[in-house]
Amino acid sequence: MTRKPPFRAVAKIDPDALASFQAGIRKRYSNAQILQELRASAERLGRSPTMREFAADPETNVHPQTVIEHFGSWNAAKREAGLVPRRFATREELVGLLRDLGEDLGRVPTAKDLDARRGSMPSKSLYWHTFGSLAEALREAGFDVPLGEERLDRAVEQGVALARKLKRLPKFADWAAARKKDETLLTEWQVYRMFDARRGAWSTFQFLIKERLEDEGRAVGSDGRLR
Repeated sequence: MTRKPPFRAVAKIDPDALASFQAGIRKRYSNAQILQELRASAERLGRSPTMREFAADPETNVHPQTVIEHFGSWNAAKREAGLVPRRFATREELVGLLRDLGEDLGRVPTAKDLDARRGSMPSKSLYWHTFGSLAEALREAGFDVPLGEERLDRAVEQGVALARKLKRLPKFADWAAARKKDETLLTEWQVYRMFDARRGAWSTFQFLIKERLEDEGRAVGSDGRLR
């Protein structure tokens, strides 16, 4: 493929004169001023701005291209400003954001938390793409997130505790109601899917709770009530 020749006006430009002019434009703003503009725009938006959002911000005086000329790329400038790129965050940045979110929430973040903060947090799909699953990302961030057999054992323990409160084996609706009050519980659907969401999945889970209670010396009647 042949390259299209430049316009005659462009071809006539003195490269030294152009370089001098561009250097003069760059000097209009210091790196510190540009970084402050980025931070201020992020503060107004409530999230790390894209180039389009930054250009559309009526209170911003710097053009995105000026930012790129100073720092080499848009994302390099945002990282220098302490802002995380929303699509090209590094593994370390993604982990750090999860830790910050967990600290704000006072608990382990969930996929719903990421959805609720869309714009200020990377998407859950980015976490899944980078780590294989959100659970793996959370574990790398230092959160106690059980997997496999450990996850099932955690669910049964939670089921035993709920059964003691209810004085009977918990039903699906009981679990949903309890989860609304205590977000440390696995969701009812997370429990359900551990048994491949097949017919009889919840009663299988109830049976495991019953066995655990009986191992602890608590009798459970055929109606599911604790005696």
